[in-house]
Amino acid sequence: MYFRICIAVLLSLALHTGVFAHPPGPGVQSPQQFTRDSVHFENTSRKQRNDRLYDSIRSKTNRRTVPRMLYKVLFARPVLDTTSNGQILDENDRLARFAGKTIGSIRIDQLPVFDSVGNWLQRSANRTHRLTRERVIRRDLFLHPGESFEPELLVRNMQLLRSRPYISDVDFAVVPDPVDTSRVDLVVTARDSWTISADAGIHSEGRTMFGLSDANIFGWGNALRLRTNFDRRDFSYGGNEIEYEIPNVLGSFYTAQLAAGRAFYQSTLLLDLHKEFLRPTDYEAGASYSVLKDKRPMIEQDSSELVKERNLDLWGGYSRYLPAMRASLFLTGHYNYRRLSLRPQVAAQHHPALHDRDLLLFGIGFYREKFYTANMIYGFGRREYLAAGYKAQLTGGYSWGEFGNEIYLGASYDRGGFFSVGYVMGGCSFGSFIDPVDGTWRRSAANFNLRWFSNLFLIRRSRLRQFLGFSYTQGWNRGTGNDESIRFTFTDGLQALKEYTLGTTRAVLNTETVLFSPYQPLGFRIAFFGFADFGLIGYSPNVFKNAFYTSLGMGVRLRNERLVFKTIQIRLGIAFGKHGLVESEYFRLSNTTRLSQYRYRPERPDIIGFE
Repeated sequence: MYFRICIAVLLSLALHTGVFAHPPGPGVQSPQQFTRDSVHFENTSRKQRNDRLYDSIRSKTNRRTVPRMLYKVLFARPVLDTTSNGQILDENDRLARFAGKTIGSIRIDQLPVFDSVGNWLQRSANRTHRLTRERVIRRDLFLHPGESFEPELLVRNMQLLRSRPYISDVDFAVVPDPVDTSRVDLVVTARDSWTISADAGIHSEGRTMFGLSDANIFGWGNALRLRTNFDRRDFSYGGNEIEYEIPNVLGSFYTAQLAAGRAFYQSTLLLDLHKEFLRPTDYEAGASYSVLKDKRPMIEQDSSELVKERNLDLWGGYSRYLPAMRASLFLTGHYNYRRLSLRPQVAAQHHPALHDRDLLLFGIGFYREKFYTANMIYGFGRREYLAAGYKAQLTGGYSWGEFGNEIYLGASYDRGGFFSVGYVMGGCSFGSFIDPVDGTWRRSAANFNLRWFSNLFLIRRSRLRQFLGFSYTQGWNRGTGNDESIRFTFTDGLQALKEYTLGTTRAVLNTETVLFSPYQPLGFRIAFFGFADFGLIGYSPNVFKNAFYTSLGMGVRLRNERLVFKTIQIRLGIAFGKHGLVESEYFRLSNTTRLSQYRYRPERPDIIGFE
């Protein structure tokens, strides 16, 4: 009887005060509005009343064992929210008062990978880690002493530095000069990442790979990756591979990459030097030469064929910021030379993706890209920089092919930003080749996609976010052979489905719920997720007449933001078709997730096709 009375009293108090059940649903509190500066989950007066009652219940139930146990089960103590409740910040507004001031000194403060008060393993890692050299960070700075301070440029600079694999976090402090009010000093605080990692892969036909990499060789910021391959059935040698990357050559913001090696029947030689658009007024340029040999999936024949091709790519572009439009006008160009020395038999409309060709494309358009600071979206509590804006582009060009010449026309539009319901991003694209003689359209394709993630919800001490994605692809006037049909892919597909299905029309709906746990064992953040995917694919233009599939599942993701390797993901799933259970990938352990960020800056113009 005593036990029942305790339960009744605690439940009645909880239901009366709303501590145990938060509106609008049990255990979930929804933000009223997704603002840039703050997200308010309850008003101050109600919070104070609940805190007083919370303390009163705790003091009264703490006197006896059974009520104290029930109290711990039903109530969660309030904790310091170190993630700022998922707020979205416009740091340009915060720094606007310093705009136009002259930059004085720039000081670099560097922090080790782990805190010095950590456990013995973390302290040992700090002692063996080579800290990034100060000049490596300085060469990545957009702002320099004597220049005018631009808030937007500083935010872009933080985003760039955070994208470096050897930096786990970075912050800029703007300090007004106490003597000269027209000057400000900058203090850059950067924390290193642990950059040494191992990799392994088990593939079909007995192929096995083991690799080591360091994303910060001797603290220079350069990346070195080594892989060796062997057959796990008889341990025969399969070849070695090496990659070396310099992310910012001599402070020019050009990235240089070298890759070479062999993995059984696959061989690679790649030389690449390129620069991307980094500022509203900027330029891009690049040159790449590659000789690649690999098995290509001929999905219509359900087989693979060896293909060896040689490519030379040259591209460049220029963008100019237009203050009246608050956007940049850009012009881009791209030349591709492709020759194949090993391939299956081809014809005019068979395997057109494997034809020898020379392709020249030009693009023109407008874009706007602005970064906001957030957390608990694609990361696990760290500071993230999300882009909002748009990009509109028209593409045109000409192809000189071994079976005839063609005109190419394409168009694309992408837009995304923050609204009261969360972040919404959508885009559409269209592309087609045209016969210059009779005007026939060939290898046409259209794509549409929509992505959304919700505001951050509170469930006791945990955080929850909902993701939703929709994509639609349709092609017509397609040829036969390689890349002329489509199937479900990693990004536009069903997670647990292994069924082999082809078509020219595909529609996919992906849903995923992510729960960010407050617990961090050994510095690893934990996120639990559940997903439900739905897809239609086939050759009918009416998508609803095609084959239907769905997959369901759940899993967990682990990540330590100060380690260079990607998220560890463990996933369980099952897939169904129209007539019941189909071939499924019931279990998967990987280091990749399907969640990805979106950008709106222009890239070199290319063919808009299927995959």
